[in-house]
Amino acid sequence: MTVLRHRARLRVAIVDTCSAKGYDLPDLAAHGLGGTEATILRVAVALAPQFGVTLYQNGRAAQALSRAGRLCPLAAAFAGAGADVIVVVNRWKVALKLRRRHPDTPIFLWLHVHPGRHNRAMGAALRSADIAVICVSASHARTLTAFLGPQALPRIGFIHNPIADDLHPDDTPRDPDLLLFASSPHKGLTEVFGQFRTLRASLPKLRLAVADPGYLRWATGPAPEGVVFLGALPHPALIAQMRRALCLFYPQTGFAETFGLVLAEANAVGTPVLVHDGLGANAEIVRDPAQRVDGHDPDQIRARIEAWRRTPPCATPDPAFRLRRVAQDWARLLSGAMRTPAAATQIVEHHA
Repeated sequence: MTVLRHRARLRVAIVDTCSAKGYDLPDLAAHGLGGTEATILRVAVALAPQFGVTLYQNGRAAQALSRAGRLCPLAAAFAGAGADVIVVVNRWKVALKLRRRHPDTPIFLWLHVHPGRHNRAMGAALRSADIAVICVSASHARTLTAFLGPQALPRIGFIHNPIADDLHPDDTPRDPDLLLFASSPHKGLTEVFGQFRTLRASLPKLRLAVADPGYLRWATGPAPEGVVFLGALPHPALIAQMRRALCLFYPQTGFAETFGLVLAEANAVGTPVLVHDGLGANAEIVRDPAQRVDGHDPDQIRARIEAWRRTPPCATPDPAFRLRRVAQDWARLLSGAMRTPAAATQIVEHHA
């Protein structure tokens, strides 16, 4: 442990077993990239000046160097590569496998999803292995705690997903007839189509642009008249669409976001977000109550859109979502894990 205290930079391994292929920063600008992969890259870049970051990716064929650190094939994570702290993305059984190989290394499970019912055993297993869970929002952490139950809970906390520090409104004119859905279709697009169809009966000039990141095929049924499919957009092009749209149209009532990165990004460029109140992290990420509605009430949806067409609201994100703040939270967590177990416990529980 004395050697670790004097090492110039702690070595942090981020293990992503969920990626379909290797990814790097140019992928953000070249084509659509899922929110989890985008978040991993942004956090890694922010940590790289202070930590030695290695990102192990499923689907990567060869090692590469990046501003996000060393990018390595997933198999290398299990081949004895040294790390002072290990962060495993989503897969708790992989975290347990790495614990057996690295009994004295601090390990965190960075959870971006809601685990399914067959994963209830993860709580006791992670606690027994001394693996803490980092969720992506306070509501996510509360939901996970309730899901696992009071018996043998691991340490559970959260660090928000980040939005860029320089993401701000500009003078792009808004189109009062343009709504935007910018998520994978499994996140309620079928219901959104129905809501838009009902809304357009009263406001026939409305259009709904759909930006699908393309990582999951999903049957949504026939699209209503007025829907325009944009496909998988590079991140700058997606932000440009947000700037033009009247709002991010997301009042679906079935898919609970653990964070909802596009919601925060839309607010960051001044675009309001229409979301269903009380679902997942919606109220935590979209703090303005005027942007939350009852998604089951078409009259409430229509009234809000009509009001925004007359006078668009001034939307802003929570400053806690900015990358600078998020990187500070990660740096405190990782550094604390190397000082003493008690310090790591305090950092995790501070966020809970």
